[in-house]
Amino acid sequence: MAISVRLSAQDEQLFKSYAKTNNISLSELFRSAVLEKIEDEYDLAVYRESLEEYNKNPISYSHDEVCRMLGID
Repeated sequence: MAISVRLSAQDEQLFKSYAKTNNISLSELFRSAVLEKIEDEYDLAVYRESLEEYNKNPISYSHDEVCRMLGID
């Protein structure tokens, strides 16, 4: 799949310079940046959901308590 992106000359130079410095292609730069953005948003959504669940039932267990509950020494 091919995708085109319109960039200002300044942005194009910045992106090319960054890609060259990191020895990656522009395609890899854009791909990894978009995937990282998606992952960050997913992590934030999971965090918010977990916080909401915790606020409804604010019980937590220490590492030692969980190990005892699971029978792990």
